Amino acid sequence: MGEKRLKAGKILLLSVKIAIGASLAIYIAEYLQLEYAASAGIITLLSVLTTKWGTLKLSLLRILTFLITAAGCWLILQYVRGDWIGFGIFLFFMVGLCELTGLRNTLSVNAVIATHILAAQDFSVDFFLNEFFLVLIGVGLAFVLNLFNGNRAHKKMLIKNMRYTEQQLQIILERLAGYLRREETVGSIWADIIRLEDKLKFFIEQAYEYQNNTWHFHPAYYIDYFEMREKQYGILHNLHYEIKKIRNMPEQAEVVAEYILYMKEHVTEMNNPKVQLERLHQVLADMEKTPLPENWEEFEGKAKVYHIMMDLEEFLIYKKRFVESLDEKKLRIYWNKENAGS
Repeated sequence: MGEKRLKAGKILLLSVKIAIGASLAIYIAEYLQLEYAASAGIITLLSVLTTKWGTLKLSLLRILTFLITAAGCWLILQYVRGDWIGFGIFLFFMVGLCELTGLRNTLSVNAVIATHILAAQDFSVDFFLNEFFLVLIGVGLAFVLNLFNGNRAHKKMLIKNMRYTEQQLQIILERLAGYLRREETVGSIWADIIRLEDKLKFFIEQAYEYQNNTWHFHPAYYIDYFEMREKQYGILHNLHYEIKKIRNMPEQAEVVAEYILYMKEHVTEMNNPKVQLERLHQVLADMEKTPLPENWEEFEGKAKVYHIMMDLEEFLIYKKRFVESLDEKKLRIYWNKENAGS
C-alpha cells in the first residue's frame, strides 16, 4: 500500500512540475518575444522526465549539443538544395553522432531546433541566439523544478523496505531451521524466497533513484545495504537446496538449527555480526570434536551440515564487509553508535 502511495505521489508531483514548467517556459519565451516560444515548453517537458542529477547532466549536454546542431545546420541546410534533402543529411550525421557518443536523449531537442532553422531559412546570429535561449529556458526551468522532489517520503519508504527485508530474511531463516528439525511448516518457503528476490530488485532501483535525486553522495548507503541483502538472499536460496538434499538428518542438524534461530534475531540493520561469527566458529569447533561417521550416510549428512555452516558464515561475512565499508560520516548519519558494535 505504501509503495502505491509513493508511486501516486511521484506521478502527481511530476504532472505538476511538467504543467507548471512547460507553461512558465512558454510565458518567459513569449515575454522575451522569442520565435517558436512553444518549443521552450516542450524542451522543459523532455528535461523534467529525469532525476535531479540526470537533469543537471542532460541540461549541460543539451547546451553542448545545441552548439553542434547550430554548426551542422549552418553548414548543411543553407548550402544543400531541397529542404527535405538537407534535413535528411543533417539527421543522418546527428543520429550517428548521438548514437556513437551515447547522447540519444538529446536528439529530440536537436531535431526540433533543426526544424525551426529549416522552416525559417534564417542563418543569422540573432536567430541562432533565439534558438539558444529556447533551450536555455527549457533546461533551466527543468533544473529548478527538479530541485523539488518527494525525498522525505522516499526516504521513509526506503527505511520501511529495509525493515521488511530484515523481517523476510528472519522468516526464511526460521523456516530453514524448521527444515533441519523436520518440523511441519505452513506455506511455501520457496514462495517466500521468490517474493523477496523480486522485492529486493525493486528496492535497489528505488535506492538508486533516491541517490540520484539528492546532491549528497552518502545516500549510496541505501544502495550498499540492499545490495548486501541481495547477496545474503542468494546464500539462503542455495541453503534451501542444500537442506532439501539431506535424506537423513545427523545429530548436528539440531545444533545448526539452534544456531540459525539465534542468528536470525540479529538480522537487523545496526548489527555488527562479529559476535555471531565468533559463536559460529565455536559451533564448528565443537562439531569437529564429535566422533567420526560410522557409515557413508552419516558422513554425507555431516558433510552437508558442515557445508550449511560455511554458507551461514558467508551470510554473516557479507554483513561484516558492509559494516566495515561504513565511514564515520555514514555511521553518524545512519547508525546509532551505541548499537554499532553490538
